[in-house]
Amino acid sequence: MCIVALAWQVLGDTPLCLISNRDEFYQRPTSGLKTWQNSPIIAGQDLQSGGTWMGVTESGRWAVVTNFRDGTDQKKYQTSRGQLIQHFLQSDLTPIRFAQALEKQQLDYAGFNLFIGDQHQAVYMSNRGEAPQVLAQGVYVVSNGLMTEHWEKTKHLRKRFTQEFLPMLQQSTTAEADLEFAVWDILEDERKIIAELLPQTGISLEMEALLSSTFIQSPIYGTRCSNFLRMKNQTWLWQEKSQQGETQGKIIKLNFPLSQ
Repeated sequence: MCIVALAWQVLGDTPLCLISNRDEFYQRPTSGLKTWQNSPIIAGQDLQSGGTWMGVTESGRWAVVTNFRDGTDQKKYQTSRGQLIQHFLQSDLTPIRFAQALEKQQLDYAGFNLFIGDQHQAVYMSNRGEAPQVLAQGVYVVSNGLMTEHWEKTKHLRKRFTQEFLPMLQQSTTAEADLEFAVWDILEDERKIIAELLPQTGISLEMEALLSSTFIQSPIYGTRCSNFLRMKNQTWLWQEKSQQGETQGKIIKLNFPLSQ
């Protein structure tokens, strides 16, 4: 299902700062963060459908997707939402042009929220009610509803991201180890939302409660990995932390310059 918080053009030397959790069934085969063979994509990979939930390129393109939760939608889709990321990262279209082209095929996919961008432009769209829009400078948080919808889950993450984490980033004296500790603490927050404030997405109240925390755990489904991504001083800084299985707690770190 996933949740994403990003700061776009908020920090002078860091045009993009993004933190996210990827939630998925534990048995769905996945590979960790890597450079894809014969491809410009740097990302983890869904080995079942071949796409990814989040990725970048050395040229400065980036993208992340979340599911739109609708328990009443029982349609079977032949397309995978993870391929949206792959298609954008392999494209040479500007973010807004790609999103506008996608609009023509958007109903071929199950519900999604999509952020795509490059070094100069960021765009958001959802195929369940949000037309492509170029993002102004600011902080954006999305989980599994529309960005314009009020969810307590996203409100809670926004508060911690803006009030706890971004001020740390603005302090040049903050150590990297302290930033990492803060990120994982925020993304591993298991605080549940009370029943009266849960959204109504067509699933049971019990399931809504389970999915209401930033970090999700259950016997078969939950947060698979957490990510901390920055575009800083013409360099990508990316850390992916495994949250499940034999690799739980392992952190992959990739730092590389953007191509000019």
